[in-house]
Amino acid sequence: MDSENPLGRFLRARREQVRPEDVDILPAGRRRVAGLRREEVALLAGVSTDYYIRLEQGRERHPSAQVVEALARALVLEEDAVAHLHRLARPAPGRRRPAARRERVSPTLLRMMEGWPRTPAVVLGRCLTVLAHNTLGRALFDGHTHSRDLMRLVFLDPDAREFYPDWERVAVNTVAGLRAAAGIDAEDPELIAVVGELSLKSETFRRLWARHDIRQKTHETKRFRHRLVGELTLEYEALTVNSAPGQQLIVYQAEPGSPSEQALALLGSLTADVVEAPHDPMSTTTKDSSA
Repeated sequence: MDSENPLGRFLRARREQVRPEDVDILPAGRRRVAGLRREEVALLAGVSTDYYIRLEQGRERHPSAQVVEALARALVLEEDAVAHLHRLARPAPGRRRPAARRERVSPTLLRMMEGWPRTPAVVLGRCLTVLAHNTLGRALFDGHTHSRDLMRLVFLDPDAREFYPDWERVAVNTVAGLRAAAGIDAEDPELIAVVGELSLKSETFRRLWARHDIRQKTHETKRFRHRLVGELTLEYEALTVNSAPGQQLIVYQAEPGSPSEQALALLGSLTADVVEAPHDPMSTTTKDSSA
């Protein structure tokens, strides 16, 4: 994990992802480093090379807001990554970590989701585990070895590349979403456990985690290849749950009149007679796949 020098690790990881041509630098001769050199980032950001080196090495940890914005431009960071960089440069005062508590979903939210029989919906926790789903949300992700865990479904399930036709893009966005959801709390025991297991079992996850991509789940079009109804193209919208900070409600829908809408309706009819035990958020946490 990145607890000792999170700012420096982030800067180095993002520097290695920027190609010289991305920032109008003409490569000269053989380059021995991936991405930009430290002196190139310093030049683009308008700071001294020595100062930038101190940032990466952790000898300087609190650059000004102006310097952070300049570094963000030099590293071609997207909006979520810029916000993350500001948090790393000005972390909130340390607070005593509360005792670990099971994430629970509001009964009101569960009832609302079940009132959407034609709309798949899931609730994600802070580490992108699925805490709850409605009937169609469960049906959408059912039938895999790791159907009940998003991260393991993407990186460990033998059917993942079949289920996600655009698996490479899904993998990149899933890791970026996990980093965004985790924020800068590198000491979260659940995050440590997830990252540790997947780093050992998946070389792809390990490589993507080292990139330090940061991208919150907002909205996207995603393709699925479902074992019962074939290919689906669905749009999702990610909504924060204000009554439970850290939770996200993910709602999927198909374009009206499209083959995907017909396939989704067929999936709903195939699972309409399936009776599930009701969720009891006060006693259990249900983990299912997602996004």
